[in-house]
Amino acid sequence: MTTKQKKQLAILMLNMFIAVAGFGIIIPIIPDYLKMIGEGGTAAGLMISVFAGAQLLMSPIAGKWADVYGRRLMIILGLIGFTISMGVFYLSDNLTVLLISRAIGGVGAALLIPAIFAYVADITTLKQRAKGNSYISAAMSLGIVIGPGIGGFFAEFGLKAPLLLSAIVSFVAVISSIILLKEPDREPYVQTSESESLPRQLVSSTRKPYFFVLVINLVMAFGLMAYESVLGLFVSETFSATPQQIAVMITGTGIVSVIVQLFAVDRLVSLFGEIKVVLIFIMLAALGFLFSLFAGSYTIFFAVTLIIFLSTSILRPVLNTLVSKMADKEQGFAMGMNNAYMSIGNIVGPTLAGIAFDIDMRYPFVMGLVLLLVTFAGTLNWSKRNTAATFEQ
Repeated sequence: MTTKQKKQLAILMLNMFIAVAGFGIIIPIIPDYLKMIGEGGTAAGLMISVFAGAQLLMSPIAGKWADVYGRRLMIILGLIGFTISMGVFYLSDNLTVLLISRAIGGVGAALLIPAIFAYVADITTLKQRAKGNSYISAAMSLGIVIGPGIGGFFAEFGLKAPLLLSAIVSFVAVISSIILLKEPDREPYVQTSESESLPRQLVSSTRKPYFFVLVINLVMAFGLMAYESVLGLFVSETFSATPQQIAVMITGTGIVSVIVQLFAVDRLVSLFGEIKVVLIFIMLAALGFLFSLFAGSYTIFFAVTLIIFLSTSILRPVLNTLVSKMADKEQGFAMGMNNAYMSIGNIVGPTLAGIAFDIDMRYPFVMGLVLLLVTFAGTLNWSKRNTAATFEQ
């Protein structure tokens, strides 16, 4: 990559890190914060679903806007959305207002994430695409790891201190993006999708060459969020794990995700190609869910969790690269739909996993295993119907 490309990627990585870390900063304080305003588990669930729901509804529209109005504008507006969301959260103790702030945050994520991945597609060649996407995914993973730690530290200065910090950092990102980020060179957008409504965009996506890749991304988001949503409960009830042990597990797996996304993804794609990498790591993730059913100790379950997170951390940028390669000139729309499909997985996964967990603690892992095996079979069949030339350019 050229020096200019590296500088552009660095700005994009910083923006993605700030956005994700800013969201993660508030995670440690949510239980006590809700308790402080007299709310409980239902409110905690709404916090997640409102954010994901707003992101889902806005993603297809935001993706297309990134094509029509430009990547830079959407990135800046997305960061403004995060800033407003955290500022409103900081200033209010009313649940309705807090949920509105979470919806604003979801809209901000919908504006930001597709535009960043579309920007990467604009500044990289097809051969560089996997590396560029893996760097952005690594920034996301690093934000997920570091955000909660920062939030826990700053909570010592007051329960609302992490919220204020998040708003300030997001605002700094807005200013730096206005000053440093330039619109990438790209071909003019050509209208190919008739409607911006979510249902029609979803229907339109089924006719795209990358539709099956969107489905795989949905399954990955579903499986990962389902696993994460019951992870703490499972190890606590099965192995009497302490909050510190759960934190170590989440941090450890997050660090592994960052390392493999920075140093392994591009090499794996160069060696095997995107399709083979997807097949290998879908099966590895399925094996992780299988081994989860037989883990007899916290240490073994930790190792299994590492396998699952390693697999999904490699799959995420590779799947994004496949969508990008097959999207041609509709990068914004494609990445918006990619974000929408992942949002569906983020909403449905934890809901079904929670229901399954209440029936039997191992059922979420059985559900994930079956879904991944079906996806592997479908991916294998799909790959046979597509020539290598479709992907390796």
